[in-house]
Amino acid sequence: MTIEHEGSAAPAADPHLFVYGTLQPGDVRWHLLAPFVVDEGWPDTVGGSLFDTGLGYPAAVFDGEGTIVGRTYALLGESIDRCLAVLDEEEDTVDGLYRRVSVTTGRGVAAWAYEYGSGLSLTAIPSGDWNRR
Repeated sequence: MTIEHEGSAAPAADPHLFVYGTLQPGDVRWHLLAPFVVDEGWPDTVGGSLFDTGLGYPAAVFDGEGTIVGRTYALLGESIDRCLAVLDEEEDTVDGLYRRVSVTTGRGVAAWAYEYGSGLSLTAIPSGDWNRR
């Protein structure tokens, strides 16, 4: 698994986004991502650990120690910058100091993802799946 921190070059010419929590379809923040995706995406995984923040959203640490279950989406080329600006702003407003990093998914796709920073009391989600916590 490759991880590069925010400010690194985009992971691909048409970047992808790996989501594992409230940015997934049917969850409370899907509406922020929905206008910017090409299609329904696909099930995917990333190496790491997933935690419950107790605040209604998860926290991911891409440390490779386990498996985080989520979905990967191709982003619309003409709106990638706007999409990432909207999501960066949203992720920065919640407790936990989330930051955008580049990861390589279980399917070998280079994608952006949001990683937990610090400051919260976390409870491990052993399944690595926010929807099966």
